[in-house]
Amino acid sequence: MKPSSAGTEPADTPYGPEDPIPALPADLRPLAVEALDRVLADESELSDLWEESDDGRAWQGSIGRLRQVLDPAPQTQGDALFEI
Repeated sequence: MKPSSAGTEPADTPYGPEDPIPALPADLRPLAVEALDRVLADESELSDLWEESDDGRAWQGSIGRLRQVLDPAPQTQGDALFEI
């Protein structure tokens, strides 16, 4: 499997594409994050079903990693440009 050009882990599933997925346009990222948040919400039936399975934690972890790729935490700046 080829590494991703964005520096993230490649998807490792027999059901996914062999080649890297093209970059998601920036304007679609918030919508994708919102969809993932809805899937993980307490009232989500999908989340309830996964919680009942043996692989529920792994599923939640993979959704969390996907969310981090779509909406990464802001990078902290090393040195301040101005003193306050």
